[in-house]
Amino acid sequence: MKLITKEIRKKTPYLYGTEDKKDKIATAKFFNPCGVGTWYLIELDEDENQAFGLVDLHEKEYGYFSIKELESIKLHFGLKIERDKFFKPTAIDKIYS
Repeated sequence: MKLITKEIRKKTPYLYGTEDKKDKIATAKFFNPCGVGTWYLIELDEDENQAFGLVDLHEKEYGYFSIKELESIKLHFGLKIERDKFFKPTAIDKIYS
């Protein structure tokens, strides 16, 4: 599954595009279907490789992550990191509470 669609690309600001904004919006959610790991996309670079967002591995924190790296992770039984197809853009303060 491709994690970044054209629709997500259109909705997501480029890197540093929300740097001065207080009310950040997560435009996509990626998750590990086998266990720990959720990534909420806030900003994306032009090549769709580097992203900035809220990362929830064992605790929630802001950080940079690689979309290509997420797409390359191989989990058990041939599963991969997935995109939540039903996720709607959500204010980060509603996620990070």
